[in-house]
Amino acid sequence: MAVLDIRDLSRTYRSRRGREVTALDQVTFQVEQGEVLGLLGPNGAGKTTLSRILTTLLVPTSGSARVAGFDVVRQPREVRSRIGLVLGGDRGLYGRLTARQNLRYWAALQGLGTRAARSRADELLELLGLSGRADDRVETFSRGMVQRVHLARALLGEPTVLIMDEPTNGMDPHAATGFRELVRTLKDRGTTVVLTTHDMQEAQALCSRVALIDHGRILRIGSATELLADIGASRTLTARGVPAETAARIAALPGGAATDAEGNLTAHPADEDTLSRALVLLVQVRASSIAVTAPSLSEVYRSIIEDREFAL
Repeated sequence: MAVLDIRDLSRTYRSRRGREVTALDQVTFQVEQGEVLGLLGPNGAGKTTLSRILTTLLVPTSGSARVAGFDVVRQPREVRSRIGLVLGGDRGLYGRLTARQNLRYWAALQGLGTRAARSRADELLELLGLSGRADDRVETFSRGMVQRVHLARALLGEPTVLIMDEPTNGMDPHAATGFRELVRTLKDRGTTVVLTTHDMQEAQALCSRVALIDHGRILRIGSATELLADIGASRTLTARGVPAETAARIAALPGGAATDAEGNLTAHPADEDTLSRALVLLVQVRASSIAVTAPSLSEVYRSIIEDREFAL
């Protein structure tokens, strides 16, 4: 049985002008135990609406969503006891309380006894590198540190499902790397994670599958490898100092190539044989800075999600 089972989920609302707006449109997918699912899409695509429905903060207009077998509408208490939510920002934490006080307070609200609340709070403060600032007010923390307190709060009840909205936003590279290692550890322990992010590298590194969502619909869902294969993405070959004759020979190979006036070549070999032939040609003319780059989720995103920011 899937830990998350979403079927024909829709959510509509009325705008201030009385127009009906569809935030989610017949969304259907399942997530298995221990899977990390990435939700990728532009602002306003429906990611936050979906997260709020899964955490019982919002009721769907139609369709169903079940978390660990429990319906989010009919059994909200059971769902809440099995889910952790990281929304970030200033919501859900008290700035005038210390990190330790915040965690103990939320642990008590979740039904942990005094001793258990103290033990769990201390354990998470240590795990997330906050022990040295545990007794400082949260209002004095950097944005990245606040994100870590949010994550600690979400983990208090050892949730079956962890839903995170831009969790590494504001974290420095060291903290972000530590967070990603933590996600891998949680995954290995069987925790199911839904990760909303705009960071394509993060999604490709962490997620078992990714779902691309726009205008309230799931446009594609699958592993990074599957999605890259679907759009025919190929590796990129680059080199400097490529003679015009060699550049022309590489451009004639399947996949094509382009070269600028300074002899900098960019090619997209169609297959392994083409890549090998191109590399041999480059080595023969002693081209410099030869590099082969694997395709990324950014290419999938750009090919599937329409550009609403800079479209002319």
